[in-house]
Amino acid sequence: MPDSGSINRDITNQIATITFHHPKGNSMPGEMLRNLAETIIDMGKTEDAPVIIIKSDGDGAFCGGAFFDELLEISNFDEGKHFFMGFAHVINAMRKCPKLIIARVQGKTVGGGVGIAAAADHTLAHNSAGIKLSELALGIGPFVVGPAVRRKIGETNFSTLAIDATQWYNAVWAHNKGLYAHIFETHKELDNAVNELATNLSQYNPEAMKELKKVFWRGTDHWDTLLEQRAEISGRLVLSDYTRIFIQKFKEKS
Repeated sequence: MPDSGSINRDITNQIATITFHHPKGNSMPGEMLRNLAETIIDMGKTEDAPVIIIKSDGDGAFCGGAFFDELLEISNFDEGKHFFMGFAHVINAMRKCPKLIIARVQGKTVGGGVGIAAAADHTLAHNSAGIKLSELALGIGPFVVGPAVRRKIGETNFSTLAIDATQWYNAVWAHNKGLYAHIFETHKELDNAVNELATNLSQYNPEAMKELKKVFWRGTDHWDTLLEQRAEISGRLVLSDYTRIFIQKFKEKS
């Protein structure tokens, strides 16, 4: 791809920060997804920082979801599954990471970005951080991110997002349903809250936090298999004429 995005990592004052960036609304190409998953795994192994912050670059969109240019290039089932396994790898890396993960959501987020916000152990957001699961309108469905979103906000709220695939739901809705722990009026307030929480966690017993995370994620040991099965569904559906026509029309409008 012309621009596969970037993943930056930093450890300062016992806090690990992972920042992802893509010039097209922080959307997610496959290579970037795999790099993000690998970085989460690596940061989970380091002894230098007991807490991780995941954020995206800038004050605009948190994540634009799947990178449409790459979706259009998928020509067979194996390529489709491979792409959507990128989201599966990220969610499973977050789930299995032995450290608590804070997500900083500074703006709107779509599809896979909602999955990242849901897979974090504690998500703080700006009040502009509306959410949308647009996959059904795209001709696919939020299959890979579904388990993480459903776990965080419940079956009814997940089905609302999944079915109402063209509707933005604002940050207040996301907060009330449990996706966001807190929302903030300004980005400065958001950053202060993220930094304060991360600083506090960096002083806590790492073993206690590791055991607590196991409690949070109990009952998800089957997700390696489950998310692969979901990636296979998306990998098959992305080949449909419906999806290709939708993406092409979307690109022509944008």
